[in-house]
Amino acid sequence: MPENKQGKGKDAQLALQGLRRQLTQLPPRKRLDAIIESPEARALVRSLPVELLFSTIQDIGLADATELVQLSSPEQFRGFVDLGAWKRDRVDPHAVLTWLRAARGDEPEEFLRKLHGVDLEVLEYLLREFTQVHDLEENPDVNPPGVTMETPEGRYLVEFKVEGVEQAALRTILNDLIAENPFESVRLLEATRWDIPSELEEAAYRFRTARLQDLGFPTLDEALSLFSRVDPGPAPARGEPAALAPTQGWVDYLEAAFRDLTVVEQENLEDELRGVANAALVVELADPGDPEAMRSAGEMVRGYLSLGLEHMTGAQPSRAVEVVRETPLRRIFQMGFSLTLALKFRADRLAKKPGAQVDGTWLVFPEEAAALQALRLKRPRRALRVPGAEPVPFRSFRELGASEALLVRAEAQVALFQGLLGDASAAHQVVARFGVPMEVLGADRLFAATVAMAVLEGQVNPRPVPQGRTVELCERLFEGPAQAPRLRSSATERALAALEPAVTAEARPELYRLVGVTLERLREEIATPYLQEGRLDPALSVVLPMEGNPTA
Repeated sequence: MPENKQGKGKDAQLALQGLRRQLTQLPPRKRLDAIIESPEARALVRSLPVELLFSTIQDIGLADATELVQLSSPEQFRGFVDLGAWKRDRVDPHAVLTWLRAARGDEPEEFLRKLHGVDLEVLEYLLREFTQVHDLEENPDVNPPGVTMETPEGRYLVEFKVEGVEQAALRTILNDLIAENPFESVRLLEATRWDIPSELEEAAYRFRTARLQDLGFPTLDEALSLFSRVDPGPAPARGEPAALAPTQGWVDYLEAAFRDLTVVEQENLEDELRGVANAALVVELADPGDPEAMRSAGEMVRGYLSLGLEHMTGAQPSRAVEVVRETPLRRIFQMGFSLTLALKFRADRLAKKPGAQVDGTWLVFPEEAAALQALRLKRPRRALRVPGAEPVPFRSFRELGASEALLVRAEAQVALFQGLLGDASAAHQVVARFGVPMEVLGADRLFAATVAMAVLEGQVNPRPVPQGRTVELCERLFEGPAQAPRLRSSATERALAALEPAVTAEARPELYRLVGVTLERLREEIATPYLQEGRLDPALSVVLPMEGNPTA
């Protein structure tokens, strides 16, 4: 008989795990509907992890998910407050009251159980922030100007500092507490008068921190070890791309691993994944209840895991399941993270090189500068070719390779500018000729002026183009009709003949590329206006710096 019970219990547990997995795969709105429409909705809700319920509420919006809050247990509700009513180490009393309003349903006893599930310190802090309690025995003539409520025994006058729905909710909570236990409510009001808010908040924060650790959020010291550097070692031999590994796009190696695991293994791996994501969230100093921070941390974790798995499988997604069975996700994450550090260290070394920057601005072109800035973050990232876009985590060797190519170009550009401008002191003097800071001038415009002067003078002379020589410059650069201007072949030859001797052999391939790119840009931007008007508008200094027009 005990064996039968044990077997049935195990079957029920597996069924519940399967149901949880099905729910996690549903979109938030359908997930909510599936839970609420269940014949045993309350039991189902109370069997689900608080993180899953909270993320569902956050995705849908608290106003549309109050039924889910009302079905939760007092312990789960306290978890909602822990996750959703704090901003780092500060409790948000407005958020606490919002959650309490959402918890109030048609069962007063159930609401009171949730209310008592919240830390007493949080409740006292809420009352301290939103009310002022006057003792009528000490001051019977007190007559505050705001809305007040006198306790039934006539001992206290509670003055409300909030208005509208918050005031109504707070008044109802106080009435509920008084009706339930007048003696305890008197003690609560007296404590509210004298307890120090900072001490209440500090105590509540300690309790919350301990509970978050129980939910899988480690302390900062513990979480930091997630980003420990490890030796990735050599990767297995890379075979031919499998069906799961298209030559274009991104392969999610973690998803490939999940597909071939058993249900129980998937559950265990999800627990591991949640632990790694929670640790990453703590390291990022983000609030566990911040949905955007959770999404960002989740993307970072999946990216590093996929990168680590690509390395450990030799770029064969079919091997991913073997790796996750044998290697903890934490170790795989560290592998992926460590692979990005090699690029970061190279970028850091380049930043320390004399002449790599002028007044804190890189002497490299904008695309390469963005890549360097992203690589030098504490946790290296890759820059996107979208103006203003935030850098994103690495996910694959292809993305690492693209950033490495930009880093190689940046290294060559630093060497190139050192040859053209001289040492750091000389470079600073050259930039001063343009009348604007290096941050405004930009390496691309500085190089455009250098190329233009090389075409004009046949020598290295980085400076704004003299106004009196712009026509001569354009005649040396362009030919053909205004509708279809062409670069003169002699322009490239003349520029390279002047610049090449000043540049090291290693940087010359980048010199050739940049001269071509720069001259082509000049053709696209200024050839037609010149050929139409026979002169250069000073406003075109935004492309080619000209004397007297330090246009940003």
